[in-house]
Amino acid sequence: MRVWSLHPEHLDRIGLVAGWREGLLAQSALRRPEGGYGRHPQLERFRASPEPLAAIGTYLESLADEADARGYRFDRTRVVVPRTGVADHLLVVTNGQLAYERAHLLAKLDQRSPADAERLRAHPLRAHPSFVVVPGDVATWERT
Repeated sequence: MRVWSLHPEHLDRIGLVAGWREGLLAQSALRRPEGGYGRHPQLERFRASPEPLAAIGTYLESLADEADARGYRFDRTRVVVPRTGVADHLLVVTNGQLAYERAHLLAKLDQRSPADAERLRAHPLRAHPSFVVVPGDVATWERT
């Protein structure tokens, strides 16, 4: 499971669609934590939220916004708790984690979409709208 902390604009088509699918999987795991993905390390930050389903819902809505901007249609009815306000469910990500994810995504894009890799290298790195960036290292839950 990869729930990107990067802004969805940085993802290529494959990454955006996969991010939506993985986000829905994360939502399902948060609803039923006893299942196989229920204890997935990437879900720690959502589980730490006062309202985990609202936090993942806000996350998914931002992916759907990016899909809309590109002319894709993600089925927003699959979001269990739709966004009411991004600021209500902000999560924390470190700048070290963002840098790690950027390098991870660049390695993927260099293989499957060099033009998207160049685009990512040329633009300033932004976090997903669900996250506020703080100084720090790669997250302890990340498998480096």
